[in-house]
Amino acid sequence: GYQTQTVSVAGKTQINVSLQEDTQAIDDVIVVAYGTAKKESFTGSAAVIKSENLEKRVVSNVTKALDGQVAGVISTSGSGQPGSESTIAIRGFGSISASSTPLYVVDGIAYSGSISAINPDDIESITVLKDASAGALYGARGANGVIVINTKRGREGDVEVNFKATLGISSRAIPDYDLVNQREFIELNWQSLYNSAYFTSGYTDAAARAYASSRLGGTLGTNYNPFKNYSWETLVDPATGKVRADAQSAWDESWIDEVTDNTALRQEYQASVSGGNNIHRGSMSLSFLDEDGVLKTTKFQRYTGRVSYDTSPKHWFKGGMNVNFAHTKSNTNRYSGSSNSNVFYTAQLMAPIYPVYMKDENGNNLLDENGKKQFDYGTTRPQDSNSNVIAGFYDDPTTNTLESLSARTYLTFGSDDERAGVLQGLKGTINFGVDYSISNNMEYYNREHGNQASNGGLIYKYNYRYMTYTFNQLITYDRTFAERHEVSALLGHEYYSYEQNYLEASRSGLVEGIYEVVGATINSASSSTQDHAIESYFARLNYGFDHKYYIDASWRTDGSSRFAPDTRWGHFWSVGASWRISQEKFMENLSWLDNLTLKASYGVQGNEEILTFYGWQGYYNINSTGSDYGFSVAQLENPNLKWEKNANLNVGIEASLFGNRLNATIEYYNRKTTDMLLERPMAFSSGFESYLDNIGEMRNTGWEISLNGLIINRPDMRWDVTFMAATQKNKVLKLTPETPEIIGSSTIIREGLPINTYYMSKFAGVDPATGAALYYAYRDVTDELTGETHREEYITSNVTEATSSRYTCGSRIPDLFGSIGTTFQWKGLDFSILTTYSIGGKVNEGIYNSTMNPFYYGQTFHKHMLRAWKQPGDITDVPRVEVGTSGITSDRFLVDASYFSIKNITIGYSIPKKAANYIGMKNVRIYCSMDNLALFTHLKGMNPTYSLTGSTGFVYTPSRSFVAGLDIKF
Repeated sequence: GYQTQTVSVAGKTQINVSLQEDTQAIDDVIVVAYGTAKKESFTGSAAVIKSENLEKRVVSNVTKALDGQVAGVISTSGSGQPGSESTIAIRGFGSISASSTPLYVVDGIAYSGSISAINPDDIESITVLKDASAGALYGARGANGVIVINTKRGREGDVEVNFKATLGISSRAIPDYDLVNQREFIELNWQSLYNSAYFTSGYTDAAARAYASSRLGGTLGTNYNPFKNYSWETLVDPATGKVRADAQSAWDESWIDEVTDNTALRQEYQASVSGGNNIHRGSMSLSFLDEDGVLKTTKFQRYTGRVSYDTSPKHWFKGGMNVNFAHTKSNTNRYSGSSNSNVFYTAQLMAPIYPVYMKDENGNNLLDENGKKQFDYGTTRPQDSNSNVIAGFYDDPTTNTLESLSARTYLTFGSDDERAGVLQGLKGTINFGVDYSISNNMEYYNREHGNQASNGGLIYKYNYRYMTYTFNQLITYDRTFAERHEVSALLGHEYYSYEQNYLEASRSGLVEGIYEVVGATINSASSSTQDHAIESYFARLNYGFDHKYYIDASWRTDGSSRFAPDTRWGHFWSVGASWRISQEKFMENLSWLDNLTLKASYGVQGNEEILTFYGWQGYYNINSTGSDYGFSVAQLENPNLKWEKNANLNVGIEASLFGNRLNATIEYYNRKTTDMLLERPMAFSSGFESYLDNIGEMRNTGWEISLNGLIINRPDMRWDVTFMAATQKNKVLKLTPETPEIIGSSTIIREGLPINTYYMSKFAGVDPATGAALYYAYRDVTDELTGETHREEYITSNVTEATSSRYTCGSRIPDLFGSIGTTFQWKGLDFSILTTYSIGGKVNEGIYNSTMNPFYYGQTFHKHMLRAWKQPGDITDVPRVEVGTSGITSDRFLVDASYFSIKNITIGYSIPKKAANYIGMKNVRIYCSMDNLALFTHLKGMNPTYSLTGSTGFVYTPSRSFVAGLDIKF
């Protein structure tokens, strides 16, 4: 990793050489399991993300900086809650019931702490290990890929002081859906009342119109007519169904706008010191992040401090350590789903006629004795009465604090120096790592309004304590003989221990203003402890010949406390090989070809993240009545339960052309999961529905392409472009013999289909005569002559028949996804842009569905409802308006999931070095970064990056950030 230097040794007994970093050489060394490897000898699949690429992203959690950086890696947008993390999937879905989350490794030790506790600026590089050859040495926990994080450490050289500061604002990254205004909302509700009377109750046309006008006020709330120059009964012209043209609104407030802050402040300050000599090297960093959420009152603060020290006083000994402490505090939105208390549900669907604040008869705000606006608690609203989700959001705080300590230390004995003699290349290393964290959480429900008003309020506190440690011992041997034979070997033992303690308590009948568990009634109090341990033995052998041919093999056995003694140990392995074709003599005359390597690997890994506790054991619920206790079986034991296994084939080719101006990687993977953990059905006579067993199989396959072209490479100008693309196919191969499919509310897991395939009724359009929704349906018909049975398809408006006739309708899995990025440098100016894209797949748009099929009066509509059927002969794709009818789940609301996203644009300027040196600095750079700039989709407001399964939800929308920064090196 350093530049070669030539020095004169004549007449000298001691030679001191200070080496300078060679950036290109560093690029040729990648981090692998329990060490590093030269890129030319690496037979597996891995991708490196450098610190400069991470630093461009304006994120508080490093997982949100991975999107678009590695081919074959899919990242969700995650919650917009500051500090929250994204879901990462590497090469598809590894399991049905078990975890598909990759293993995180920080500084050589598996990491069990919160990712939000790591300051992204402290990261030197991230290596994503994608195949078995790269990750098999992590055994039980590496089946879903491994994300290896290496933090910054002190380097030999002058002491360097670095200070960074960023200041900016965040706003909502995804616009709201196209919703109706006040007039349109009232007209649609009038039309719904008319349709109900005419089509359902059999009224005449004139009677139905009169009924709609008379019922409008009672349905929407007598106090909530914003058009004060008309009464509810006269507001809509019954002949046209339109709001009177001269009606004037006294108020028009948006609930979602009321809780959204599109100028949320974000500030971050970081300082670091590093340096050292050939014996002692160290670094220290401090950082502070204060990020307001786009949702008002939400917030994330983080304080971090990191210290590292490395020493090599002898050529046969070196050691080091690093410690990171983090304190984070969050104010969050605790509700989700269709709970009325979920601000994203109620505020987003609240009809535009309802004010946030109390109004007088002229539409002016009513103020309290302190001159403050008073929240309207909606005593006559049709839904969510006697509550105000926005008021509750201010009155019912939710806080989360986390103190995290992570430490890593190592001692290495042995040397690569010739002075070691026959022991040259032989080393023994001891590593110890610990992750310790305490999480304190509070949920408060006020006494006056909302969910717990009838109980005098409620306070709920729960605390977690996490403690993990890893202790491993490694023996390595690394030598090159006769400049042609490269031998590398590893033997290791590792022990991992995890403990979680949980304690919670709640009380109701609160004392006003006290945020402690103090109240008249104890609601709950409980605690639990979870333990987990893994012991492992592993080995790896690599051999390279003549810088052309490389083979490697690895083996690991893991014993997990999550399995019974007889099935506790799992054995995992990998083999890999690569051939540097460009080094062959028959390629010597191809001057334009710098490197051409063919590689292949195959291996088996395990997934032990299949259970929270001990799935092979039986469990009992403790039931109590007063002082009497009883026990009931909650889970049947299965001592034969064993590991899920993941067999992974990887074949790839790497090429560098035209003086490394063009670099390309093409890989194919075939990943088969066996012994999947599923619920095996049981006879009802047994008293149980199912028990856990290993019975399923699934396959993921795909292609990955990475291209990087250096278009301009001059001393004062550089321009490069990167393109990544990947495909991903999934197929469920085997489920239980008793049940070859698992049916959900709108999805199915069936043999021969992709996981989580949509399974629902199929929309057939709108009946032009009645405006009713039409659906495809089928029934089994028996031929009277032959006695054979065949399926007959027909179209119906009968909801019951349509519901019982479900079709497979595709899945969320895209046909192609990837990224396009470019960087440009000219003298002191630098510019970069990163975009991501996805083509194909479908999203089950639940939010859009809610606005097209309102469940209750008072819920708003999407503007697409304006083209709903109104009279016989209308040709449209939107059925007649009917609020509160039993709508069914159909493919009508499956929306194309394709998107194009501008993830980041960064523009910076570094002042000339002479000018920087003149003011006593090494480098000064000012920059502007825009993150999550734009997302282009098939439906305004939709977030196709929300989940990997294709659903949408009433959740915290992602945020867009604009920051200006200053980076100074002394």
